[in-house]
Amino acid sequence: MPNKILSHDQIQHKVRRMAYQIYEANVDEKEIIIAGIDGGGLNFAKKIQKVLKQVTNAEITLCKVFMDKSNPLKSGVSTSISEEEYQNKSIVLVDDVLNSGTTLIYGVHHFLKTPLKQLKTAVLVNRNHKKYPVKADYKGISLSTSLQEHVQVEFKSKNDSVYLAE
Repeated sequence: MPNKILSHDQIQHKVRRMAYQIYEANVDEKEIIIAGIDGGGLNFAKKIQKVLKQVTNAEITLCKVFMDKSNPLKSGVSTSISEEEYQNKSIVLVDDVLNSGTTLIYGVHHFLKTPLKQLKTAVLVNRNHKKYPVKADYKGISLSTSLQEHVQVEFKSKNDSVYLAE
């Protein structure tokens, strides 16, 4: 039986807090790129984008980041906007769960091929099982879990939730 870790309201609160943290770190920016990793990361990025649009006059651009999460080295990483569109801009790379760090490190590597103003990372759940030196600059919750446990994030209309299962 999976244990619910975060309810819909708790997730909304974390999204709002993270959006304000992103805004504070980018208060002088005219445009902020929110780059969501396809899947749960993109869904989470859309929630952050929505709140950011309410709290800042900066242009909030959503960028979809595509990769094969099981083999990002082979598949490579691509984005829905061109390199020129995010060059010398402030980017926040977003995923739902930071587990081993593989997905985030390949996403970071992709963006670092281009001159940027700054690159930060945001995750809803940080599991602390990293095999790569990547950290979440903005995180909703940090969990100390066993490797056998699985974090499941569900983004459903008015019923978002995070579960921990074995």
